[in-house]
Formats: sequence, structure tokens, C-alpha cells
Amino acid sequence: MRRFLRYFLQGLLFVIPIGFTIYVIYASVSWIDSIIPRLFRVELYPGVGLAIVITTITIVGYLGSTLIAKPVFTFFENLIYRIPLVNLIYSSVKDLIGAFVGDKKKFSQPVLVVWNKEINLQRIGFITQKDLKYMELNDKMAVYFPDSYNISGNLFIVPKDQVIILHANSAEVMKFVVSGGVSDFHH
Repeated sequence: MRRFLRYFLQGLLFVIPIGFTIYVIYASVSWIDSIIPRLFRVELYPGVGLAIVITTITIVGYLGSTLIAKPVFTFFENLIYRIPLVNLIYSSVKDLIGAFVGDKKKFSQPVLVVWNKEINLQRIGFITQKDLKYMELNDKMAVYFPDSYNISGNLFIVPKDQVIILHANSAEVMKFVVSGGVSDFHH
């Protein structure tokens, strides 16, 4: 019976992550595929909606980076920034996406912060702002601490002398933190 239970639990460790990943991908593709027919009143094969969305986003990205279309995008973005509630939502989402992709990535510098000096308790985070002089916090920096098994986290302002730069791949460190420390680093 113990051997059966051990094999069953070992099977769960294999099946649940694969099954959940397949489910999330399937649900995401199905959701995207359900949007396109409603917008354009067409029948699509599975996955075509996702291909249309990826192609459209790529074209918009290309147009947004050309000299011809850049002023048009800038004009519309400036209009959005003038609308109070829309401005807050748009700028927050843009900053969040920009933190992970683009030229101004924010989660690229993992650090170890001394959380409690008495017992040498430390926490892993990511520097989001190295300089807070504009807030008159000259010896402080902003460090984001993601939560384990969650997509949320907390931002703390910490003394610079309590921050230790980690020389590691930021994506691997983020995976390590979000997994609660159970993911291994892959070089």
C-alpha cells in the first residue's frame, strides 16, 4: 500500500503541473478564439484567433516604432493621459508591462535585503528605483518583493546599505521567489 501511495504521489507531481499548464494554455487560446468571432462575426478554427491577435499586436508594435506612425501614437497617448481615470489605468498597465518587456525593464536587478539584522533574516527582491532623491530619500531605494505562489507583491523603501546585489538571472530569481524557493536555478 505504501508503494502504491508513493507512486500515486509521484504521479501527481508529474501530472498536475503538466495538466494545469495545458489547461491554462487551452483556456487562454479558447478565450481569445471566442473574442474574434464575436467582433467580426466569423467562424474560426481553434488557434486562429490567437494567431490573429499575435499578428495584430506585432503590426501595431512595428507601426509604433516607425517614424511615420510614432507621432500618431504619441498624440493618442497624450489624449489618454488627459482623461483622469483612464490615465490612471492606462499608465499603471503600461508601466507594469514595461517593467517586464521593452527598453525600461524594472525587474532586471535581483537583490537580497537584510530584513532583520538581529537574526540575519534576508528577503529576495528586485530594485525598481535606485534613486529616490525626488522624494528626498537620498540614502534609500525602492525594492519590489514578489509574493510566493501569487502574482502580487509589496514595494518597500529600504536603506541602500541593507541591499546586496545578486549576480543571477532575474527571470530565474523571480521564478525561485514565486515558487516559494522550491524551483532550482538553471544556468
